[in-house]
Order: sequence, then C-alpha cells, then structure tokens
Amino acid sequence: MRTLPQLHAGLFLTDGGAETTLIFDDGIDLPDFAAFPLLDDPDGHAALTRYYERYAGIAERDGAGIVLETATWRANPDWAARRGYDAERLDSANRKAVDLLLDVRQRFAIPVVISGCVGPRGDAYRPESIMTREEARDYHAVQIRTLADTQADLVTAMTLTNVPEATGIVDAARDANVPVVISFTVETDGRLPSGDALGDAIEAVERDTDGHPAYYMVNCAHPTHIAPALDPHAEWTERVRGIRANASKLSHAELDEAEVLDRGDPEEFADDYRTLRERFPRLTVLGGCCGTDHRHVDAISRAFSG
Repeated sequence: MRTLPQLHAGLFLTDGGAETTLIFDDGIDLPDFAAFPLLDDPDGHAALTRYYERYAGIAERDGAGIVLETATWRANPDWAARRGYDAERLDSANRKAVDLLLDVRQRFAIPVVISGCVGPRGDAYRPESIMTREEARDYHAVQIRTLADTQADLVTAMTLTNVPEATGIVDAARDANVPVVISFTVETDGRLPSGDALGDAIEAVERDTDGHPAYYMVNCAHPTHIAPALDPHAEWTERVRGIRANASKLSHAELDEAEVLDRGDPEEFADDYRTLRERFPRLTVLGGCCGTDHRHVDAISRAFSG
C-alpha cells in the first residue's frame, strides 16, 4: 500500500475551488462543472497547470506539503457520457489528469501528494436517488481501477452525500489496492444532504469497512457549518484529518441559484480555520472548495506557518 506523508506532518495544504476558479477567473465554460475535458485541449491543459502550480508555490514558500486533487471530480461514467466520452476516452482522461500532476510535482522541492479525485454519481447538493453499497462499488470501480493503475498516491472521494455510496467507494478502493479518503459534505445544519449526522455517517462507514479509509474529510461547506458537526469528545472525530471548505456561508440551495461568485474574505476564512484547529488539532490537511482560490489557501498557509 502506498505511503501517505500527510498522515505524519503538521500541515499539508490542498488546492482550492478548481471549477469555480476556472469558470469565474479564467472565463472557461465548464458544462456540468466538469473540468476533465480541459485535459484534451492545449489551452485547457495549460490553465490547469497554472492553477496547480500556484498552490504548490504557496506550499513551497512556507515549507508545507500539499495534496493536489486531479481534475476528475466529474470523470465517472454517467457524467462523462453527458460530455460525449466513451469508456476508452474516460480512461484516458483520468490518466492524463494524473500525468499532469506528475509533471507539476517534479518542479517543486516539497512533498506533493497526488490524489485521484472521485466525485458522486449524482448531484452533490441534491441527490435524487441513493445507490446500494454494491451498486456504488460497481459504478465507481470503473474510475478507481484506472486511478489505481497510475502513479496517484491515493483516491479521495469528495462531496459525498450518503453512507452507501461512501461505503461502496471504499470497497472499490480496497479491491483496487489503493488508499482511499472519504470526504462528506454537510448542509448549514451540519448534517449530510441525506439527513445523517456527520458522526453517524463516519461511524457507519468505519463499522461497515473495518476502518479501512486512510482518514476522513469534510468539504463543500463553510467552516461555520462544519464546526457544529464535529464533536471534540467523540472518537470518530479523531479520524477527520482534513477540511476543504467553501468561501461562502450560503446554503447549497442558495449557491445553486447564485449568479455571482461569493468569495467571502480570505483572512476571515483563515481565522475560521484557526478556530477549528484549536478545537480539533488533528485537522492537518487544509484547503478550499467552491469559491476559494489561491488567496484563501495563502491565508491558511500564513496562519499556520512559521
């Protein structure tokens, strides 16, 4: 099994909100919020490279490591089919995403962990149906097998909304012999879109997979929505090692309707992370999600470096 240096370090950064950055800062159209088609376009490939290098540069400046997620959050069969990708092209896209980060990694003298990003099968904000564990394993195995056959260090399933899909993803990763991180999203009340409490969801995945995930994360919610979901006295909280929060305090429903990007305030964002980490010192993998850019991660890095 591949080693994960972020489990043994005081701070590992991540990148930020790739899709919102590409859309609102670079003016790139991303139908279905899918960034992976950019890998087949020279200009898109260059935009992704610039995006990742900016974050790696922040980490290198401050002596931190960084976990970079491949641009494959939507690179699973259903979403890829909507973009006209068959199985062969989809396999190629996932491999190209890892190759891009391998190229970035060689230019920085810090630990750069390459994470194969896996997204939910359905809408990350409004899941219309929930697969069984077995259905989720079989569905996500397509992408996970490809990522496991690359030089990616792990796979991270982001913005998950329910327990059966998370558990099926862990099963697929175990079958492919690749480390896996499970990252749930929460609503403003700190509960998953499925209605489960965060702690109940993590405990269920732990129980059903014999604690197989390398660790857990929470993403795509503001720090003030995440904080109430964490219990400093619960054993499951010790398994939560990372946060990739949204810049905005809006709910998922409000974000879906928003026409202007709410970037929040990077310094306030970093202060929220500082408050979280004071209560939960095992939170060592820190970065951003929707609405965040290099300024937010820069503020986080400065808050914890030195």
